[in-house]
Amino acid sequence: MSEAPGWTPEQACLACKGELHPLALKGIRFFNAGDYFMAHEELELAWRDERGPVRDVYRGILQVGLGYYHILRLNYRGAVKMFQRCRQWLEPFPSPCRGVDLDRLRTDFLRAEAELLRLGPEHLPHFDRSLMKPVVLVEDTHANQPCL
Repeated sequence: MSEAPGWTPEQACLACKGELHPLALKGIRFFNAGDYFMAHEELELAWRDERGPVRDVYRGILQVGLGYYHILRLNYRGAVKMFQRCRQWLEPFPSPCRGVDLDRLRTDFLRAEAELLRLGPEHLPHFDRSLMKPVVLVEDTHANQPCL
């Protein structure tokens, strides 16, 4: 997977209008059930099928889930790597984006990452799993607003 393209704010805004890809929605359901491996599988299919900038949102969500998956498997380096990567994919997009509360997702994974880094690899078994929050879906009240 390559580096994130430099989407303009207008491109990112326009990409967030519309519906979630059905496979992305399925992946989010797996994510929210704590099945991060299956979430990755479905979100990757949505990412591969999507042709616009929103594919990076799907990639970012799946990498947050992989970060959580690595925490559960006590793979400190893998979790750190996924949290670092997902920033570039999620950062350019407004919230909500296709009904996904990206502000909440960013806040949640940053809290999980901070705890991960605080614990370090030797104390990873003590990670507070309540920090592994679900992806929140909201009504997108901005969907019909023009992008500025």
